[in-house]
Amino acid sequence: MNKVIIPEGYKPLLDEYDTQRAIAYIKQTFQSELSSALNLKRVSAPLFVTEASGLNDNLNGYERPVSFDVPAIGVDAQVVHSLAKWKRLALKRYNFVVGNGLYTDMNAIRRDEELDNIHSIYVDQWDWEKIITRDNRNVEYLELIVSAIADALANTNNRLRVHFPQLHTNINRKVKFITSQELEDMYPEMTPVEREKEITREHGTVFIMQIGGVLKSGKPHGTRAPDYDDWQLNGDLLLWNEVLGNALEISSMGIRVDAESLAYQLDVSGCNRRRELPFHQMLLNDELPLTIGGGIGQSRLCMLLMGCAHIGEVQSSIWDAETINECEKAGIRLL
Repeated sequence: MNKVIIPEGYKPLLDEYDTQRAIAYIKQTFQSELSSALNLKRVSAPLFVTEASGLNDNLNGYERPVSFDVPAIGVDAQVVHSLAKWKRLALKRYNFVVGNGLYTDMNAIRRDEELDNIHSIYVDQWDWEKIITRDNRNVEYLELIVSAIADALANTNNRLRVHFPQLHTNINRKVKFITSQELEDMYPEMTPVEREKEITREHGTVFIMQIGGVLKSGKPHGTRAPDYDDWQLNGDLLLWNEVLGNALEISSMGIRVDAESLAYQLDVSGCNRRRELPFHQMLLNDELPLTIGGGIGQSRLCMLLMGCAHIGEVQSSIWDAETINECEKAGIRLL
């Protein structure tokens, strides 16, 4: 049984036709706001990569990629989990320079995802990556970029509400920055998920930094693959979801590993075998640009700004029979 929450008295704010119009408007508007704020250019991106390339995102380390053989060329391929590594290689191949970056539509299948109101096996997000200097590898620059993304989110919401005045989501532009250790110190008896809920309920827009390493409690706030984000310079951007009464992660992002931090994180996570993969060899040899990047959930942003209770209201996926029945009884229209 998958978990689904039915908010009391929930009713969609838009009919079927306007739902589709609003989805299109949000996606068109936000990518324009994002590309302008961060100086990004749109590029084409792969749906799958070869297993041997090492380019696929390992996420939390236990998710199984969707794999298939390609008889015509005799290799095995994997549907991407995200494009965290591919983007950095693309910046080098496409001759981007410092201060410029790229964004792309990333579509993925995450077969092992637990399904609920905000999780689907179909993932759609804007993946973005930007070249930086070594002097930019600091918390101040990370916060500057996060604040620019928060502004782009708020601008999109304001413009949407002009076109659809029946919508009433509020986005706080002012980001509360806090490290995962500071958050654990504030709420030592809570789980990481409970801490995220409390801090986001209070501040509306929160960026929790330094995710991946072990905290004083002996446990990490959350797990992260060791070969893209620098665990000292990354984080999750959370917004308060009034409909579900919970924090909603909109983006996971960060300043990417350099050769030193990659070597350290591979070692402490027991992943040193990855050193032999082509992508990792390039990183360890300082052959790739220094970057910052992340992913921003398209369907999650749509459901938040449109006041939807379930991600299935803004994307077409598959669900178990009980979820479908419960949503139908509650008036939640799954696409």
